[in-house]
Amino acid sequence: MNIWKKRASSLLHPLMALVAGLAVGAVAILLVGESVLSTYAEMWKGSFGSFYYLTNTLSRAIPILLIGVGLSLAFRAGFFNLGAEGQMVLGAIAAALTALYLPGPGWFKLVAALLAGVVTGGVWGAIAGWLDDRFKINLIISTLLMNYIATYFASYLVSSPFKDTAGSAALPQTPMIDASAWLPKLFAGSSLHAGIFLAVGAAVLVHLLVKHSVFGYEINMIGHNPLFASYGGVRRGPMMLAGLFISGGLAGLAGTVEVLGMQYRYLDGALVTPGYAWSGLMAALIASSNPLGAALASLLLAALQTGSMGVERNTEVPLEIASVIQAAIVLFVSAKFGYSLIKRRKGKKADGTV
Repeated sequence: MNIWKKRASSLLHPLMALVAGLAVGAVAILLVGESVLSTYAEMWKGSFGSFYYLTNTLSRAIPILLIGVGLSLAFRAGFFNLGAEGQMVLGAIAAALTALYLPGPGWFKLVAALLAGVVTGGVWGAIAGWLDDRFKINLIISTLLMNYIATYFASYLVSSPFKDTAGSAALPQTPMIDASAWLPKLFAGSSLHAGIFLAVGAAVLVHLLVKHSVFGYEINMIGHNPLFASYGGVRRGPMMLAGLFISGGLAGLAGTVEVLGMQYRYLDGALVTPGYAWSGLMAALIASSNPLGAALASLLLAALQTGSMGVERNTEVPLEIASVIQAAIVLFVSAKFGYSLIKRRKGKKADGTV
């Protein structure tokens, strides 16, 4: 009974945060002078109102889902990886260059590009873990700063040695990848591609890894009680390297599927501007680091983003309303941790342990 009560509570809190976030959004809409109901109706139409809008929302959710699931794994162990943006960018540029310059048939280039993106993102994440384990460099700071190294390095690559000199694009970019190495579209005239299967598969695999494997048990043990984990023989260093490799690898895969399924080249800034990495971070926080929950949260965030575009088209409400709602949801979800801390301290005082 306690298990079901705990599960119901874990579901109730994100739902309450969602309602509270929508309420904050309603206040912002009223301040603009628009109808709340009509604005949210337009947001729904822009997200799920037709098959075309539905596929756009699912396409938008793919990179957010992959990043959110990867960060959920890292956060469960207490490894606060804020470097998903850099891991995504390096994975994307590695995949693009592999698909462009590796000889062989299209299917071989596609598979190699996917692997290159995962490995590059994973290695970039693991480097931050190694710096923390070997030199005690704070993981939050190192992953955050490594984003800048990654994005500027990728910008250099597409601005000089691998720049597309045949086109006249305003932004630096690589040449177009051959169509034989693209991720196939699932429906004619839609943006939804086969990367959705990779994203859903990754969410399921990480869930199984966390819930039904020795590695997952050790990850959870480190996250709940690092001292007890060390007494139990779980070494933090190797677990950090493995956890951040998986987390970074999924971020690299997020960039890879965008390159191979949407852009068909690496375009400078195209992955950073939409804020996929930070939306993935929000998804992990909303889901309390539950991989399947992060998948659902990524769909919610994608719907807010695509729906806000419909809102801006048909009302006087700017699309930034989605950012207001997202921020409010994360704020109310984060309030859970503050409440839990206060409750824990009150319990200790009642027991006379403080």
